Amino acid sequence: MNYNTVIKVSLLIPTLDQSGAEKQLALLATTLPRDEFEVQVIALTRGGPYERLLKENHIPVKILNKRFRFDPFAYRALKKTLQSQQPDILHTWLFAANSYGRMAVKHLPSSQKRPKVIVSERCIDSWKSNWQNKVDRSLLPQTSLLVGNSQGVIDFYREKGVPESILRVVHNGIPSANSTVCETTRCQLFKEQNLPENARLIAFVGRLARQKRVEDLLWAVELLRQMNENVILLVIGDGPERAKLEQLAHKYTVTPNVRFLGHRNDVSKLLPLFEIFLLASDFEGQSNSIMEAMSYGIPVIASDIQPNRELVVHGKTGFLTSVGDCTGFAQYAERILADSQLAKEMASASQKRMQEEFNIDKMIQGYATLYREVLK
Repeated sequence: MNYNTVIKVSLLIPTLDQSGAEKQLALLATTLPRDEFEVQVIALTRGGPYERLLKENHIPVKILNKRFRFDPFAYRALKKTLQSQQPDILHTWLFAANSYGRMAVKHLPSSQKRPKVIVSERCIDSWKSNWQNKVDRSLLPQTSLLVGNSQGVIDFYREKGVPESILRVVHNGIPSANSTVCETTRCQLFKEQNLPENARLIAFVGRLARQKRVEDLLWAVELLRQMNENVILLVIGDGPERAKLEQLAHKYTVTPNVRFLGHRNDVSKLLPLFEIFLLASDFEGQSNSIMEAMSYGIPVIASDIQPNRELVVHGKTGFLTSVGDCTGFAQYAERILADSQLAKEMASASQKRMQEEFNIDKMIQGYATLYREVLK
């Protein structure tokens, strides 16, 4: 490959919704150096908030409007798009895009330049069924590299039979954050949620899905409020478990100490108000929510799974506790709330770790290196 020419990269993802993988794709697309890379984005199903961001940064976006699990019209549209774009690299994200993208490249006309395919796996996908694992295995010959956002993800796919030679890790990147509390935002939130002036705010931010185990956090609040009656858990996000969780909060009689805020567009303004961030998931890839909290200098208490261990340094930037250990979440939270010096030290260490180890520049350099590697 002559690096005096621009490398054409097409990024393929199911949607441009406001979620973790989509955020990382948008950061990558808008930050790759324009003098070396020409980027286009393809969304299989629909656009979303990140579509606007991409277009504002003059990144072309193509929406294929996929309607079914296997949509022949979207599949043909993808092949046609690749024939038109003629990328050097097709970088796919998440199962549907990983599958459609590799199949489309496999069946491009022989006269068509076939791009190298880099597959992004974003999670320890224990949810995949036998047929999905079979699809993954059948498409390995079309895979130049498989990149995970954590070592835990790579270990998972190694165990699934992906050859070591094509496995790579590129950690998520996170922008620097201003952790200064805005008193106007604080007053608005306290008024909106009818919070007592002495409330100690702890928070979960994420999709309300079963894997997140938010029920464990409700149990933890039940225990924690016995030690600190001023604690308030803010649950920010939406999803299929929300109604069930609201019922459980009522059942556990923790409703006075829990607020369900739903999806918010102002999370970046709210984060500096939180004293602790909680994540109880039984599996993750690399949590954008944890990274964002740490970038704002918020101590994190998280489930002790490998991807979380790659972010949270136990006893230094926060604490790790066993999956399902509600008592552990409560005890560690009380320890941080009761010790202002410990909280201050953890806040400083968290912010420093994100700035030094998980910044956007490192993420961009990681992907740029992979792009050059597959074209050698």
